[in-house]
Amino acid sequence: MGGISDRMQEIKRRRKRRAKYQKFAKKLKKATVSEKTVMAEKVRKMTIGAEQVIANLKLVKSDR
Repeated sequence: MGGISDRMQEIKRRRKRRAKYQKFAKKLKKATVSEKTVMAEKVRKMTIGAEQVIANLKLVKSDR
């Protein structure tokens, strides 16, 4: 038995993703243009709605 329910897994993933976004936001202040593009690619790999997150973080404009 035991384990973690599907809902709890989902909540855990959301919390971790939110923490990563906060780290990116902190690093963004000192980031160069190339570092911003790397951050944007990492955000794209993390979530489906990445373009909205990139716009909110004011990262690089999407080339897609």
